[in-house]
Amino acid sequence: MREKLKRFLPLLPVALLLASLIFPSGCANTTTPPSGGDKDTIPPVLTKVYPLPGSVQVPTHHTKLRFTFNEYVKIKDANSIFLSPPLEKKPKAAIKGKSVEVSFESDLDTNTTYTLDITGAIVDNNEGNPFPGFTLVFSTGSKIDSMCVTGLVQDCNTLNPIKGATVMLYKDHSDSAVFLKRPVAAAKTDDWGYFSIRNIQDTLYRVYAIKDEGNNNLYDPDNDRVAFLDSLFRPTLVYDDTLYELKKFDMKDTMLCLARKTQMELNLFRERPSKQMIVKKERVGPRTAYLTFMAPDAVIHDMRIKGLPREKLISQFNLQKDSLELWVNDQRKMPDTLHLVINYDKTDTTGKLQPTEELVKLSLSREARAELMKKESDSRNRKHEDTIAVMTAKADPTTVEQYGFDIEFKYPLIEEAWDSLRFRSVNPRQQEAKGTVKVIRDSMNLRHFQVMPTEPLQQGFDYFLKIPYRKFRDVNGFYNDSTELKVTLPNDEKLSSITLELSGVRNKYIVDLLTEKRDKVVRSFIVNKNQNLVFPYLKAGTYCIRITEDKNRNNMVDTGVLLEHRQPEKVRFFKIEDQFMIKVLERAEMVWQINLEEMFR
Repeated sequence: MREKLKRFLPLLPVALLLASLIFPSGCANTTTPPSGGDKDTIPPVLTKVYPLPGSVQVPTHHTKLRFTFNEYVKIKDANSIFLSPPLEKKPKAAIKGKSVEVSFESDLDTNTTYTLDITGAIVDNNEGNPFPGFTLVFSTGSKIDSMCVTGLVQDCNTLNPIKGATVMLYKDHSDSAVFLKRPVAAAKTDDWGYFSIRNIQDTLYRVYAIKDEGNNNLYDPDNDRVAFLDSLFRPTLVYDDTLYELKKFDMKDTMLCLARKTQMELNLFRERPSKQMIVKKERVGPRTAYLTFMAPDAVIHDMRIKGLPREKLISQFNLQKDSLELWVNDQRKMPDTLHLVINYDKTDTTGKLQPTEELVKLSLSREARAELMKKESDSRNRKHEDTIAVMTAKADPTTVEQYGFDIEFKYPLIEEAWDSLRFRSVNPRQQEAKGTVKVIRDSMNLRHFQVMPTEPLQQGFDYFLKIPYRKFRDVNGFYNDSTELKVTLPNDEKLSSITLELSGVRNKYIVDLLTEKRDKVVRSFIVNKNQNLVFPYLKAGTYCIRITEDKNRNNMVDTGVLLEHRQPEKVRFFKIEDQFMIKVLERAEMVWQINLEEMFR
């Protein structure tokens, strides 16, 4: 008798809610004519479930599950109907009156505890009010497994939560399992990246999470992102209906959702592709083209354009070395098609990298060719930027002390005269003085330069950088226009500052101040010793501080490698009272001490 009551307990809350709707406390006024009334905002109520929650010895063949509601409903998102452990094919769902019937194309496994989650899948038929959610547990054997696990899946770089990731448990501990086999238990993450996998066995598991683009519960390294737990995991939490972490919450209720505790954090990353080859080519101008490689760190042994000396070809990799820009340093008219002969390490049919010579045809598109012919035939169609060395020059008053004046040319330079730059200052008394600068060429972008004043900038001074006319010439043979930049340090008394006193620096770190949405870097530092970092001239608002451990000291965040059990480089957010969002008020001077050794321990 006690066991039967246990089966009905999960349905008790919905039955009470249904009773309150059917038997209201007051009587209806039958003399008042009906009206449109308020919009229906009440979600569907689950009134019956078959088989009952906690049922055992459920048949494995032609199994059907039924969820009956107090009103007509519809299936909004069939992908949200999730079975754990998953079968080869997804469950099928159909509307039968006021019921949703779920069936399976293949037989269930014997002696297995299953959970079917319909959270986010069902809405009512009229107003689209979402059903809060329900997880049905049943077994094809004689008992229900009783353990559970909770956790969080987040992006390895931003630490933003990942919605809709599939978290998977494996009793097979081999490295190949996640590629070849479906898990023995799984769950989807919610809007907050949170997951709970309930009613699992008390045993050791390998834990993975994937952003399953193929929707097949198998890891595809060419398309999916992946995360993994470093060590084997054994659940310690026993499932109970009263556990806060396993309740169904409105995803818009931030406080309740964030209050859920987690047993693990999984950082999702994209692995380097397993194959190397040229996947894209484009001729974007008469003397400009680019190649895109499938994997980073492309290795090129030799490269030339047919009919031109090797020294006429200028090339530049991006930081990841998976994109290559090309320019032709020759003033003659270029043919419609350039023939690039490139020898690089390419993946062969056996999966190994081998030096391979490949002919790449770089042709102007029909549109680009027509536009070029139009400009050549009629000088009136030429724009000013078609006859000069195009450049962008800028200086941000809030960061000019750190980054200086920023100059970038559209095409590589073949003539440059940096000693022609003129730098001057005007003090508050309107007294002018000449200054000096140093030019720093970007090691990763041969068209980009930083012009740094050699003397510290002062409040109240105006600073001017003059780039004279016809001192720089690009590969197209065009000279630059003259321009002058003006910058003044901010003097708004309402601005604030943040100072970080760093200690325990045992490695190289990248420290970024980000905006509230974490989509823009306000200021960045690279540190390898104990020091103080100052973030000045901050407007009142919300910021966060991201710190990345750059173990291989290459000034970028490196991804992980699953088969080598190598996690992506660690990222941490500085937290104040367990909150990583920092509220900066007007006129504030905020100072914090951060021990990086403790933060990354």
